[in-house]
Amino acid sequence: MNEIFAVALITILAVISPGADFAMVTRNSYLYGRKAGLLAALGIALGVQIHVMYTMLGVGLIISQSPALFTVIKIAGALYLIYIGYKTFTSKSKLDIDLSAGSTVSPAFRNGFLCNVLNPKTTLFVVSTYTQVVNPNTPLAQQIAYGLFMSLAHGLWFALVALFFSHPTLRSAMISGQSLLNKIIGSALLGLGVSLAFAPH
Repeated sequence: MNEIFAVALITILAVISPGADFAMVTRNSYLYGRKAGLLAALGIALGVQIHVMYTMLGVGLIISQSPALFTVIKIAGALYLIYIGYKTFTSKSKLDIDLSAGSTVSPAFRNGFLCNVLNPKTTLFVVSTYTQVVNPNTPLAQQIAYGLFMSLAHGLWFALVALFFSHPTLRSAMISGQSLLNKIIGSALLGLGVSLAFAPH
């Protein structure tokens, strides 16, 4: 029971701590609406499963013991955040509230998925949870359940974030001041990318 409590507590704290995933869902929700925000949340939840799968297959242990491999993942994630941050910061377009879903919703899932998969913070969270908290004798079914819980927690939390930031009243206010908001969110993503790139292992 202590193991279950520890995994649950670590997961909840990791999910609600502000970071790149939060900024990505906020960006998609206020710019492109509720559906895009929810798709980004779904992408993040499925991204967590990638971390869980390679960790359970033992690749996570290799990453944790290989500074070079971890550095590659860290730099890739940092560059992706910097790229999205730069695009958001320099965006000159003015968006209407009723946006067509065809060209804006589809990248939202991909953005959320890649943001999480390339996020070293999530890598460390999943690897450390499975290597430090989960007992090697823990049944495989229970380990799989932990991974599903991690994904579900991420999906539910960021779905709530998407619902909040896509609320018509709040979204209207945010879109009316989108030039400033783009710079704030873009700066946050840029800052996160740079900090991840230069963070110690």
